[in-house]
Amino acid sequence: MRDFVRRMDSATPADRDRAIDALRAIAILGVVLGHWLVTALVVDSGTIHGSSPLQYMPQFTPVSWVFQTLAVFFLVGGQVGAKSYAAARARGENYVRWLRTRMTRLLRPVVVVLVVWTIAACTMLASGADQDTVRALCKLVWSPLWFLTVFAALTAATPLVAKLHPLWPFAVVLITDLYRFGLDEPGAFTSVNVVAGWLVPYCLGAAWARGELHSRRTGWTLLLGGAAATAGLILWAGYPAAMVGVPGLAISNLDPPTLAVVTFGLAQCGAALLLLGPLRRVLQRPAVWAVVAMVNLSAMTIFLWHQTAMIAVTATGLLAGGTLPGLHTVPDASGWVLARLSWLPVFAVALLICWGAFRGYEQGRPRRKSVVVRKGRPARSAGVRRA
Repeated sequence: MRDFVRRMDSATPADRDRAIDALRAIAILGVVLGHWLVTALVVDSGTIHGSSPLQYMPQFTPVSWVFQTLAVFFLVGGQVGAKSYAAARARGENYVRWLRTRMTRLLRPVVVVLVVWTIAACTMLASGADQDTVRALCKLVWSPLWFLTVFAALTAATPLVAKLHPLWPFAVVLITDLYRFGLDEPGAFTSVNVVAGWLVPYCLGAAWARGELHSRRTGWTLLLGGAAATAGLILWAGYPAAMVGVPGLAISNLDPPTLAVVTFGLAQCGAALLLLGPLRRVLQRPAVWAVVAMVNLSAMTIFLWHQTAMIAVTATGLLAGGTLPGLHTVPDASGWVLARLSWLPVFAVALLICWGAFRGYEQGRPRRKSVVVRKGRPARSAGVRRA
């Protein structure tokens, strides 16, 4: 392990901005832990259906504030995408080749999880499994893919949106919400927020790549302004306090993204910018950097298979021991929370098994040369995979 840590550290260019990788790792792990904490698979009369502790225990709503980290992922995606495209242009690489390179890493593991779960669903149905159970499990695995669909679309549009000011998509979200909540039947028009809502942090990331957003004043402005705006929208405009969807609530802050989740994302982006300095200092430690680098090399594998890991543990527990607290029971008491916390290490082990089985589809073959994220500029480096 010591040799592995040393090799990982020595293979990293000295001018690589490790804090960017750390922010991406934090965002991915935040989503994983958030799903594991606020998603419950309840067994009821032989049928499995989804539930959430936030539905029964709203006092745990702050959990969604900590682990709903999508804005940070889009911030980093905008920064990396804009720098990568600028570097490709400088090398004389055309748009199609640049996009193909980025999409291959993103979409190849998606195809694998879709194929595996299509086969699994057909097998379960053929063996007589309850249709509602199969539907609930497939929805749990496939529904997060909307996030990757939006991210892929924004990545493809990077040449167009790289210079777009974040206030423009923010204004779209504001107008859409005024229309949505001001009329009784807003219709499908509100789906525009699915793109506009996440375009705000993506454009912030592109601005960051252009050399903007480097002052601590900008970070504090985004953090405090976004937090104040979010609090105002929750307290006086009737937006839900939870930054994730909660069964039973008439409004979800994520489906589609609301103004509240966008302002909350601005606060998260501000916090991320303020953390850059401390993260860079901590990541000079080779052991810490090795962990962050490994998470980044398998970020999509971790994201795509974390729900499968939870489902596998849930199914195994059901077959081995019947209905178990924190795994199959209704999440309506603090005892469920304590029990669920004890299951998290088991979920992690199951995810580690999935990682070992499927990480090769994401990483592919080592590239002799690739673009890496650097503090000052993109550059080429031999022997390092694309982050």
